Amino acid sequence: MINLKKPAKQATVKTKYPLVLVHGLFGFDRIMGYPYFFNIADSLRKLGCEVFTAAVSATNTTEERGEQLLVEVKDILKKTGAQKVNLIGHSQGAPTCRYVAALHPELVGSVTSVNGVNFGSEIADLMLDILSGKLVGATADLIVESFMKLISLLSTKPLLPQDFEGALKSLSTEGTNAFNKKYPQGLPKTWGGQGKELETNGVYYYSWSGIIKSNAINEGLNTVDPSHAILIALGAFFKKERKQNDGLVGRYATHLGKVIGSDYQMDHLDAINQIAGAHPTKPDPVSIYLDHAARLQSKGL
Repeated sequence: MINLKKPAKQATVKTKYPLVLVHGLFGFDRIMGYPYFFNIADSLRKLGCEVFTAAVSATNTTEERGEQLLVEVKDILKKTGAQKVNLIGHSQGAPTCRYVAALHPELVGSVTSVNGVNFGSEIADLMLDILSGKLVGATADLIVESFMKLISLLSTKPLLPQDFEGALKSLSTEGTNAFNKKYPQGLPKTWGGQGKELETNGVYYYSWSGIIKSNAINEGLNTVDPSHAILIALGAFFKKERKQNDGLVGRYATHLGKVIGSDYQMDHLDAINQIAGAHPTKPDPVSIYLDHAARLQSKGL
């Protein structure tokens, strides 16, 4: 018998504060209409949320990107009349959001890290070793080749200041450790643990991330996504989190605040529904953002 019952209409979700999406290294807000957070902002708006995508340097230090984001946040608050914003950062976007929240907690309701570089990236460490001449030979060539292929799939912002080496230093283990000493809010006390959901500065902290898994049956469109093959290749160079990474960041290096989950079957770009919506069958990355919007609403954010 055919079931003619209409599916239940999804409840409207409107967070108290606007959502601000912040891109990572080599990221962008939109290029000729094509969004970095693919089908994410539009889906959140359909749900009822007010959403903005920040424009910060594609390559620069976390602090410089943080200052740029602060300008964007103040502009959004002026436009909307809201008292605060909810920041959601992917990759380097996560520490960029943390910087703003640490210096201006009165402007931020929450910080959410998505596959965020909160304890450094082993790939950034390797790239710095290659640039300094510490790592040479076939392995170095293969890392650079894979990294540059990944970059070619993304883009930069020519109108904003760029600093590639500065970005790598910020994303390295050493650079992130120095950053974390200045801005420890939301960080777990133990490796692989969780941080505080609500910090003493009044800001809520959350995170989620994924790892590359060997479950080929669930890979879905990832089997034809060129970025996925590149990230698998880069993931093989990890040592500390060799089988627990998304191709650019290790699983436990992403933890911040309340951890929603850190072992979703998602590579680094699946987390932003790239390339063009190609991702494993489960989870649907867009649904994670929608569920999180409802979570923020339930917290009065």
